[in-house]
Amino acid sequence: MYSNEIKAQEQAICHLFFHCCLKDNVFSDPELTEVSSRLVDVGLYKTLDFKTEVQRYQAYKATITDEAAYLEFLIRMITPVNTLALYSYCVELILSDSTLSAAEESLLTKLALLLDITPEEQAITK
Repeated sequence: MYSNEIKAQEQAICHLFFHCCLKDNVFSDPELTEVSSRLVDVGLYKTLDFKTEVQRYQAYKATITDEAAYLEFLIRMITPVNTLALYSYCVELILSDSTLSAAEESLLTKLALLLDITPEEQAITK
């Protein structure tokens, strides 16, 4: 289960980004470029082995039965200072393959609720 795998804030951010990219079960080159860029932007390349973290994520992904609870767990671990910036990163990751599935839209809605992002802020960010 994910709560046994994610023990640090850095891991939680990394797994949130992976979840955004892999929500549609496709990891395209633009998404790989975007997630790599975001992980470098927030300095995670210094503390995490991305290959190991992707393997961890993929190992437990199928056990995520309540996405809202999973996202809430990640957000609690992250304790974001700037919630709009975190939401914006997630939007960029989800849209980096130029498609927005219903599942990805649902993910963004759940994330916005957890981060207290207003509908107006959501629309502007997208």
